[in-house]
Amino acid sequence: MNIMNSYSLTTNLVHAGEENICEGAVCTPIFQSSTYLTQENEKEYHDGRYIRLNNTPNQISLAKKLACIEKGELACLFPSGMSAISMTMLTLLKEKDTIVAQKCLYGATLKLMKYEFPKLGIHTKFIDIDMPNTWGDSVNSSAKVLYIEAITNPLLEVVDFQKIVYFAKENGLITIIDNTFATPINFNPIELGFDLVIHSCSKYMSGHMDIVAGCVIGKKELVEKIIQKTNYMGSCLDPNVCFLLMRSMPTLELRVKMQNINALRLAQFLENHSSVKRVIYPGLVSHPNHQQAKQYFSGYGGMLCFELKSTTKTSVQEFLTLLRIPLLAPSLGGIKTLITRPALTSHVMLPLEKEKLDITLEMIRVSVGIESIDDLIKDFDNALSTAVP
Repeated sequence: MNIMNSYSLTTNLVHAGEENICEGAVCTPIFQSSTYLTQENEKEYHDGRYIRLNNTPNQISLAKKLACIEKGELACLFPSGMSAISMTMLTLLKEKDTIVAQKCLYGATLKLMKYEFPKLGIHTKFIDIDMPNTWGDSVNSSAKVLYIEAITNPLLEVVDFQKIVYFAKENGLITIIDNTFATPINFNPIELGFDLVIHSCSKYMSGHMDIVAGCVIGKKELVEKIIQKTNYMGSCLDPNVCFLLMRSMPTLELRVKMQNINALRLAQFLENHSSVKRVIYPGLVSHPNHQQAKQYFSGYGGMLCFELKSTTKTSVQEFLTLLRIPLLAPSLGGIKTLITRPALTSHVMLPLEKEKLDITLEMIRVSVGIESIDDLIKDFDNALSTAVP
């Protein structure tokens, strides 16, 4: 048993994966070497130390830390979140297999499941998370995995996780959850019985909008299979990126807790503003899944969506350009507040799906940062008052 498992999340964020001090360095240095001397105990291909085999010092340290904070047995690193999703699926599925997934997902994930995997003979059946009595209709002998997001992108839906896990176990499905939006600070899916947890580490885990990375964490027997498949497919994380992500992890809890506070206050302000039509945030009582979010999460996250009462393209665009603190850019989870329109970014390649999901052109998504919330509210108020008088 890893000794770090006996410590709190706060301590593990700082120390896990760095128990073996190298040359007296208090931080794990960058090991800028692609290959390493052969050791006597190397018996198999995957034992040789080589960056592509995901077993060099920076990779090992980072994987240990990620597994520890998500309370998983093992972690595998990837050069992006989408790489983590695709390689996990390609490991666990074969031709004629079926994925069971919720309807609302990140645009690229939805595109992958609906249009790319069918080319390989892998199909997806989509379920409505709010209608558990219909989930059984999606399961047959070809169904192998159940895939959901802890908080969906961009509609911020929250499923009843215990029902999902029970349903999956009853039907022999491997459960996979993307925990990017919730983070291990607010939610630990493995404690509820999920088999695998995926993160786009480019987002909250890194928090500084300067790297792209991903990971999958969970049961050793599953992650080992994913690692072997990944090694053959050539996906690996560079030591420099490992170092930058490792450096960001100790402040994850501090950042996310501040983002929880800021997002809730901004959501409450927007909900009461006369120029705002609707606000979507799990921490609001008005959110349809608020009770589930309250039950499972220790914080409601840093993401929110809203729509203006004025539906003209001019007013939406004018509002966005009037803001001074938020940056008009895609992605999320960083220390700086980012604002975007999902219909034109994350879901732009899915015209039919975004219409069915009610992802409108007027919908605005905010990734709330760690700036002063008073400054943010003042900025939003000024922009709203001018663009939507």
